[in-house]
Amino acid sequence: MAAHLVKQCTCLLREAARVTPSRLLVCRLRLTRVSHRTVTFSTTSPSSHVPSSLTELVEKEAVFTPYSERQEIDLLIEKASGPEELLELTSDRCLHQNHAALILIQLSRLLSGKPENKVSLIQDVRFQQLLHLVNTQITSVWHGTLVKLLRSLYALALPKTSKELQSVEQEVRWRMRRLKYKHLAFLAESSTTYMQERNSLELLAELLLHLERRWAEIEDGRTVVAIMMKTGHLSEPLMNRLEDKCLELVEQFGPDDLRKVLLTLAAQNRRSVPLLRAISYHLVQKPFTLTKGVLMDLAYAYGKLNFHQTQLFQRLAVDLLSYVPSLTPSEVAHCAKSLAFLKWLNLSLFEAFAQHILNKAQDITLVSLCNVVLAFARLNFHPEQEDQFFNLVHKKLALELASLSPALQVDMVWAMCVLQQVQEVELRSVLNSGFYTQFLGEESPKYQSTLQKLLHINATAQLEHPEYTGPLLPTSTLVSRTTALDKKVTPLQMELQETLKGLLGSPDKGCFAVVTKYGWVLDAEVLLDTEGQFLTLRDFVAPHLAPPTGSQPLPPGTKRLAFLRWEFPNFNSRSKDLLGRFIMARRHMLAAGFLVVDVPYYEWLELKSEWQKGAYLKDKMRKAVAEDLAK
Repeated sequence: MAAHLVKQCTCLLREAARVTPSRLLVCRLRLTRVSHRTVTFSTTSPSSHVPSSLTELVEKEAVFTPYSERQEIDLLIEKASGPEELLELTSDRCLHQNHAALILIQLSRLLSGKPENKVSLIQDVRFQQLLHLVNTQITSVWHGTLVKLLRSLYALALPKTSKELQSVEQEVRWRMRRLKYKHLAFLAESSTTYMQERNSLELLAELLLHLERRWAEIEDGRTVVAIMMKTGHLSEPLMNRLEDKCLELVEQFGPDDLRKVLLTLAAQNRRSVPLLRAISYHLVQKPFTLTKGVLMDLAYAYGKLNFHQTQLFQRLAVDLLSYVPSLTPSEVAHCAKSLAFLKWLNLSLFEAFAQHILNKAQDITLVSLCNVVLAFARLNFHPEQEDQFFNLVHKKLALELASLSPALQVDMVWAMCVLQQVQEVELRSVLNSGFYTQFLGEESPKYQSTLQKLLHINATAQLEHPEYTGPLLPTSTLVSRTTALDKKVTPLQMELQETLKGLLGSPDKGCFAVVTKYGWVLDAEVLLDTEGQFLTLRDFVAPHLAPPTGSQPLPPGTKRLAFLRWEFPNFNSRSKDLLGRFIMARRHMLAAGFLVVDVPYYEWLELKSEWQKGAYLKDKMRKAVAEDLAK
């Protein structure tokens, strides 16, 4: 293009040297008028041709600009109601390159969602002629029209081998540096999926590179949100730049833009704390009207990213409460599950969920009911109308429990154990050998988690249902599957062990990280005689181990103490109430004959010296023994 312009200027200067002053004035006036309008040229002159006059040169030059007057054919293309009307325009009119491209774009719009018509269109001779015309004049198509043309050819499902499609793709690559950022954003939003499906990886890689390098050109929130949603997952550097741009433009975002950003972060599991804090701030501070869909998506995204913001959650709960009557049972399950991930228990909202499920009992599916019960179990929530609610659950389980996937059956029975609502028939359904053997021999984390839950169900049957007669898990299963403790040692765990070792004086008077046959792990176990002295553990029987160890029975009055530490993640958000599974662990240890010594993180953090920590544990043990004696 630059060489062409230089050549034209040379010709003009030669002609100007020969013309009279009067003609030169006319030429200057005409040149001025043309120069302000000209953007691209549709024809080029041979290097050997020199026009006889400047007037001849200007009149022969065919100019098409984005500011030219609209022609009749432009209106005909816009008003066309069917493909046939557009194809007829190709037969009786002389089209320039942009009109041909515009016809293809309009064809794509008219045939959107009609794949059967696209096949016949591609085989039409007039359509092939139209493609050929665009291909021969592709270098003169305007930038905006070019990117829309590429999207349209993708949408029309041209074959990968189409030379016209390849030509447009190549032209886009050549012009990539000259395209405005809005054109790049349009390609990212509309054509990325097509590029992946058609294996146009070079074009896609070049597009991502330019989007990343020119990220500072983004000027509006809609652009950054669209690019983040469509291409952010394809390039880590690009996503980093887009997150920075979101932070810069977040004040411009409306609730729908904020929702899209959060969902994109959740889909990619990107826990960008600065961006999440900024979004949370604006959601809390600005008087946005949040619709039901936005509230549900916000709850899901924050739950998926495990990001906590108390003020925002309070607003979500209050706003959701007003929408509960209009929610479907599946939407109730969705909300309850998201809030359970966040460990956020709002009593009014969850009571409304339970009442809504009872009101919609005929419409709720078992899967949705399972999600609600699992959410209740995680938060250890018991509705006021507990009997009515769980009667509904038992009725559904009696009819459809076997229709669930095996893992979901275990999850559901386990949740009922947490809530102390399980029935014997439900215990038998998952503890029979024909069911649990399918999980043996599997090493995946999912199967290991299911086996761990089976151990908890088995412990519930043994410890909390004395009338239960079987079946139970065999001892061999308990021995081989209770070693799932590869977690890192926490500071609280380490300090607790060191303090206890100092109190015991001898290592054989205490045991640490005790794996029980009930599926729970004790931080420490000790024996206290009637005088409050520690006894040697290995000398006495230990029925809670698998297999049981020791031979001597405990002396009369001896107390078996279990130390259980409770870390910050073991509690509901902003609460000192344990999550459901840890409440069940505590119940099981008490039912197994232990005195439980609770060591919560918020009490331990207040202890500064070793002496304070030792005195704290001694006091805890004395209180546990005193409470047992008082009973």
